[in-house]
Amino acid sequence: MPETSPEMRSIDVGDATLRCAIAGEGPLVVFVHGFPESWYSWRHQLGPVAEAGFTACAIDVRGYGGSDKPEPIEAYALERIVGDLVGLRRALSPEAPAVLVGHDWGAPIVWNSALTNPEHFRAVAGLSVPFAGVPSRPFTEVFREHFTAKGRFFYQEYFQEPGVAEAEAEADPREFVQRMMYSISGDVPEGNYWDKPYGASFLEGLPEPQPVPWLSEADLDFYEGEFRASGFRGPLNRYRNHERDFEWLQPFAARKIEQPALFIGGSRDPASFLFGAIEDPVAFTRMFAPNVEGTVLEGCGHWTQQERPEEVNRLLLDWLGRL
Repeated sequence: MPETSPEMRSIDVGDATLRCAIAGEGPLVVFVHGFPESWYSWRHQLGPVAEAGFTACAIDVRGYGGSDKPEPIEAYALERIVGDLVGLRRALSPEAPAVLVGHDWGAPIVWNSALTNPEHFRAVAGLSVPFAGVPSRPFTEVFREHFTAKGRFFYQEYFQEPGVAEAEAEADPREFVQRMMYSISGDVPEGNYWDKPYGASFLEGLPEPQPVPWLSEADLDFYEGEFRASGFRGPLNRYRNHERDFEWLQPFAARKIEQPALFIGGSRDPASFLFGAIEDPVAFTRMFAPNVEGTVLEGCGHWTQQERPEEVNRLLLDWLGRL
């Protein structure tokens, strides 16, 4: 379990109630996880950030864990989840804007929260996924052109049809989480495990997971319990809103993130390089967030703050201390 046991609170943010793990007192720092994760993904960050003089708050994103799990696909549109963060800031820090930190899906959530609501969020850090600005077309069009149309598997295409990925993941949530996490970690042997034909399942071809020091049996127990209770429909619905998200963001196309920003990626994380589309994620992000700084951790895979907690904490605390 976490080094610091946070206080677990359910907070009404307006459109939903979120379960939040909270530690410390001071300026608000909100941590937003990705897929398939939990507030628990920030277990190594909550204590150090709280001890540095902040209120550290890691949420279960709607659809996960102890947070509300609305049924409709459109309930997981980016606009609604950004609204949750605005509501959380109003509830926990009514007098001052918050700092946002996000990983994986949480990174686009916090980048776009800072872009669309600068009055609520004074700084933003994204882990794993750099900021690519407001899209010029829905991401579904991009991956269908580069993968589906060529008969190749792409995980987000596989997630589109409701019920398909849910059935695979819910058959054995522990295996799903462990196999997925290992397959894109810095510990997996080199190999393109995702190069498979359209029509393959998600887990097909992924290597047999090996024990890794950053993901213990107790950690897997926690994730397994969360997903056995919550299921995967809400988490997967996030991937089914690319067209809605595209439309919502269009009015902000000329805007940049002007707040202080931080990016932390991994040299072995395909998401940090947008699946091979870019070479330098910090320089790329700077086109859309001019005040970004950051680094790529050598040998680190996708699960940035879990794989390299000490390095991430050092970078994060240095950045927070200079805001």
